[in-house]
Amino acid sequence: MAAVVGWLTNWLAIQMSFYPVQFIGVGLIGWQGVIPRKAEKMAHICIDRTLRQFGDLNAVYQRLEPQRIVEQVISQVTPRMDEYIDEVMYEIQPVLWDNLPLFVRNRIYQWAREQLPSRVEELVEDFGDDLDELVDLKALLSRELEKHPDMMNRIFQQAGAVELQSVINRGAVIGGILGALLVPLWTRYPEPWLLPLGGFVVGFVTNWIAINLIFAPLRPRRILFWKVQGLFLRRQPEISDVWARLVAEELITVEKVADAMINGSHGDRTRAIIQKHLRPLLDNSVIMKLTAQVTVGMTGYTELKKAMNQKAVLATRDVFSDPAFNRERAPVVAEVLSGQMKALKPDEFQDILRPAFREEEVQLMIVGGIFGALAGLLQFVSLNYLNF
Repeated sequence: MAAVVGWLTNWLAIQMSFYPVQFIGVGLIGWQGVIPRKAEKMAHICIDRTLRQFGDLNAVYQRLEPQRIVEQVISQVTPRMDEYIDEVMYEIQPVLWDNLPLFVRNRIYQWAREQLPSRVEELVEDFGDDLDELVDLKALLSRELEKHPDMMNRIFQQAGAVELQSVINRGAVIGGILGALLVPLWTRYPEPWLLPLGGFVVGFVTNWIAINLIFAPLRPRRILFWKVQGLFLRRQPEISDVWARLVAEELITVEKVADAMINGSHGDRTRAIIQKHLRPLLDNSVIMKLTAQVTVGMTGYTELKKAMNQKAVLATRDVFSDPAFNRERAPVVAEVLSGQMKALKPDEFQDILRPAFREEEVQLMIVGGIFGALAGLLQFVSLNYLNF
């Protein structure tokens, strides 16, 4: 019976670590899985540690090959350049644009396409220099983890499925050993409280051992014929790979970073940089500037530049929402994050995961003890009041 209690309480501790993903209960009474509840905290610690090792977000950006980003922007914008210009002009001066000779419009289209590569190259370079200041990475992670509260669950479950099952199975062994120690005590002192108390101890201790098996010992130790180390620490390379892949594919994608730049807390600065690089499209060409000012007037010219800036912001969103481009760049980000996580020392790696459990482990152990006590009470009742 104690073996069953040990197995069940360890299984319960693992389940309570992951589920429920959302809080279930009323007010302060209820439960949410330890990992989903602490996902944001763990993600922030992890990103802080990995980026601290690597440098900053600007350094990651350089690994993304800015020239490849330039090529992506040009390839996506050039085919739609005429359409973007039409949309801007119809918004500012629809009658004038409709009556403008076709050869003049074609000349404007051609001139804009010729100017695009140099403008984009300078814009991308400017973003690369200031990316760490333009993107609030913690805010981005918080927002995305709120949308995907199960992400940390998937990281633990995918990377540590074998170890988690091992923890559950070892609960049966440990529970069986503790139960064997309880048998002679019960034989000598068959008190009504002994089995429930013993069950509580079995449930409490097996949960305590289960949690510590995940994180201790910190470094490999040899005990007799076995080399032991905390189960998740032993799997640091695999956990690092899984974490990095999921983060790169679902959290820190090129699309979401671009969206954070434009719509985040530093969005005004991002739009100012875009405007700075778009302004020369009109101002650097005397012919285009004079033509625009004559045809739409000085006020209209100002409105034209404003509309161009707004269209550029929308175009940026379209460019980086390309799924194929995001899939192509994700392995680059994953390689950076994974490499830095693997390079963390065991105590640094433990500090990413351990704090979340440390705050909740007493509750998990008490719940295990309560279930053990109920099992002990059931066993006492069956031995003394039920005849088979």
